[in-house]
Amino acid sequence: MKQTKFLYLFFAIAIIGLISNACKKDSTAETFDSSSLEQLSKDQAAMESNINDAFSDANDVLSYNGTKSILSGPCNATVDTLLMGDTVKYTITFNGNNCANTKTKSGKIIIKRKLTIPWTQANSWVSVTFDSLKIGKSSNTTDWILFNGDLQWQNVSGGKINDLNSFNDSVVYRISGSVLATFNDNTSRTWNLKRQLQYSGVYPNNMQITVTGFGTSGSYTNLITWGVNRQNEAFYTSITQAVVLKQSCNWDPVSGVQVHQIPSLNKTATTTFGYDNANLPVTGTNCPTKFKLDWQHGTLSGSVFLFL
Repeated sequence: MKQTKFLYLFFAIAIIGLISNACKKDSTAETFDSSSLEQLSKDQAAMESNINDAFSDANDVLSYNGTKSILSGPCNATVDTLLMGDTVKYTITFNGNNCANTKTKSGKIIIKRKLTIPWTQANSWVSVTFDSLKIGKSSNTTDWILFNGDLQWQNVSGGKINDLNSFNDSVVYRISGSVLATFNDNTSRTWNLKRQLQYSGVYPNNMQITVTGFGTSGSYTNLITWGVNRQNEAFYTSITQAVVLKQSCNWDPVSGVQVHQIPSLNKTATTTFGYDNANLPVTGTNCPTKFKLDWQHGTLSGSVFLFL
């Protein structure tokens, strides 16, 4: 009788052990680390914000019609102008905060345009070089990105931002090319850019930018950025709903949807802009503080709210 009870006890313990192991395996299978997708979303947002700030300064320089000198321009920067045959070269050297005191910059932006083609002419273009251009948050000096690379900047619509005085009018720019981005953990990655920016509003204090992507790579379309992330994973980021940035919200994105795809690992993240501290959609003229990240990895999925 004791032997029978012992056998029952043995089998019971064995079954419990098997169930416990099975539960552990299931729990492991259902666990997914979304940190790389979260980091990619943050890097994407930071890169776009920094590049927008850089091109805002470049726009200030190009909006001046002279060639010998610049009477006004970016804050805490010097601008040198050089005539080279039929080309005019502007070199902006930064050393300090931007005019809004939201970002700090060092390094150079070099702009070249044909002397006989006005920047305000439709479909005119200029070349833009980032030469060790380091941009970061003024409030956090450890949060920065270092840019090197060559871009083309096209004035699709013609006109200039400085002349806008209505939300019914707009100026459309396109930026394309590639940059080598060095992040604050000293990882360096090459990112390709294809961004269209539609400026509207009243210059200089009540503007907005509507951003879309026009890049294509293989079967991926509407791309705004693609390349390799910090984890050395190939990614593709497209805009499925135009992203709107408002000057009244410090140029933070207030609406729009981006999709990040890492095909080799079957990972996807959808970024939806326009949420407040309570993780609720912003309404009226309120400015957002967060965005929503919906991630998917195979059959697993989840959501997280991240600060801008």
